[in-house]
Amino acid sequence: MVEINLLTESDRASWELLARGKDVYFAVERSDDDYERTWRRLLDDERIRGIAARLDGEMVAIAHYRGVATAVIEWVAQDATAHGFPGLYWNTLEDAPARALYDNVGKFQQGLIHYTYRPAANGRRVNTR
Repeated sequence: MVEINLLTESDRASWELLARGKDVYFAVERSDDDYERTWRRLLDDERIRGIAARLDGEMVAIAHYRGVATAVIEWVAQDATAHGFPGLYWNTLEDAPARALYDNVGKFQQGLIHYTYRPAANGRRVNTR
């Protein structure tokens, strides 16, 4: 059975084992102080959240996230699920700073172009591109 919940002080050793394993896999070097600082922020900074997934009681995955935008997306996703919607989509400009977040929480559909159509007040079409 999979259970997901917030990290707690007692999760430190299991969290660090997974965090170090991820860093080894991606060839990222961090000091012991880096892990300590990250751990303290996960528990003490209200803007950053850390969760753990446990399979039959053993921690098998972790995730860290931050920011109001992430909370908004998660709230919308929960509401959509509660109302039976199968998924979410949104649009943004190619050079929008928010893409850094969207690239982490969503799936970019390469080649998908979103068009809009608005008639002008004089009845002529307005090209919004």
